[in-house]
Amino acid sequence: MEKLTVIKVGGKIVEEPESLQDLLDRFCAIPGYKVLVHGGGRSATKIAAQLGIESQMVNGRRITDAPMLQVVTMVYGGLVNKNIVAQLQARGLNALGLTGADLNVLRSDKRPIKDGIDYGFVGDVKEANSTLLAKLIQEGIVPVMAPLTHDGKGNMLNTNADTIAQETAKALAQSFDVTLIYSFEKKGVLRDAEDDESVIPHINRDEFKQYVQNGTIQGGMIPKLENAFQALDAGVKKVIITLAQAIGSEGGTVIE
Repeated sequence: MEKLTVIKVGGKIVEEPESLQDLLDRFCAIPGYKVLVHGGGRSATKIAAQLGIESQMVNGRRITDAPMLQVVTMVYGGLVNKNIVAQLQARGLNALGLTGADLNVLRSDKRPIKDGIDYGFVGDVKEANSTLLAKLIQEGIVPVMAPLTHDGKGNMLNTNADTIAQETAKALAQSFDVTLIYSFEKKGVLRDAEDDESVIPHINRDEFKQYVQNGTIQGGMIPKLENAFQALDAGVKKVIITLAQAIGSEGGTVIE
């Protein structure tokens, strides 16, 4: 199988001109087929405020009511996505901006109310269709995926960018030898949260369980790594957690 790299990068990186330029230079230098998945939450919050729409967050997750859905659709699928596509075209990559609705790549169910929290128009991915996407990639197209899906009934849904990356990587693992890279504000998974140099270079499943039991890995890193192992179970060959500024170089935490 030919190699494919799926890179997820947070909104903070793609929303700042300098960090975006560095990221795209690194992305272009990666050999072989590739897909970029991006966030854009800060831009959505800023533009919502300019429109008089208040942003509500619960446990770091955005409550997406009908007005906010319009904002995130415009910002993620339009402003942020097309800026990245234009920048990649300027670097000679033939990029194509997509949401999960395009080509029916990712279909979701609206998240049910849980523990009294109604997240609104937020989607949990139920189905990934990669056949057409794989053909485009093999033709030399570079997909740029926005964190939006659809429900198959005409509605767009706001969907976590980590989930978009994971589900896209899992679906494409049927056609490619896939490496999934999560860019992160740290150099990788750390033994000591206060020491940026204490990167754990490799983690397998048994080591992960031990690190959770002894408290080395905790909080939001636990679901991130659980998702990584789910991707491996679905055929993804390798998952890497690293700094955006280190993409394409050695380092970070390799999960395999």
